[in-house]
Amino acid sequence: MSRSKSSGRWLQEHARDPFVKRAQKEGWRSRAAFKLEQIQQAEKIIRPGMVCVDLGAAPGGWSQFAARLLQGKGEIFALDLLDMPAIAGVTFLQGDFREQSVLEQLLAALDGRAVDLVMSDMAPNMSGIDAVDQPRLLEVEELALEFAVQVLKPGGDLLVKVFQGSGFQQFVQETRRRFTTVRMRKPEASRARSAEMYLLARKFRMV
Repeated sequence: MSRSKSSGRWLQEHARDPFVKRAQKEGWRSRAAFKLEQIQQAEKIIRPGMVCVDLGAAPGGWSQFAARLLQGKGEIFALDLLDMPAIAGVTFLQGDFREQSVLEQLLAALDGRAVDLVMSDMAPNMSGIDAVDQPRLLEVEELALEFAVQVLKPGGDLLVKVFQGSGFQQFVQETRRRFTTVRMRKPEASRARSAEMYLLARKFRMV
């Protein structure tokens, strides 16, 4: 079976991607590590001693980058539907975050710890049909926010991948209600043609 033209273009683009090459050279699990690196350089969201949760973690680029910054001083809890090989300093749980039983497993692993940072690079499988994809995208964004509200300590932060579309402005408004500052980031390592952006909400407040 021959590959589609679009998948062939993606493979060619992937092979030429400087961030892919750099990830391979430097031993990062994915080019996504550089998205977090660039946000970290601008915002300093990860600091030693923190408790972090990484949603949609596999193959582990964000957890790997965060673990290197923490240097054993802090904890990272990672979750994904796909399996993820072990990373030192990271507690991994496999499961679908949309399922209540999986959420309960994650809460049990946290064991009452107040979380400093929730990171979510989650995105569902895309069909290419906006009317189908946008509700799925919004669902995982809203789940990440609901989880953050449940576990963050006052003053904690949320970093979540978002896509503009139906329901996006309401999502931003709800985030602003819960956090002191909310701003959008489009790191250089995020492909220009990708519609993804990252919403950074800082200083969680109880309402």
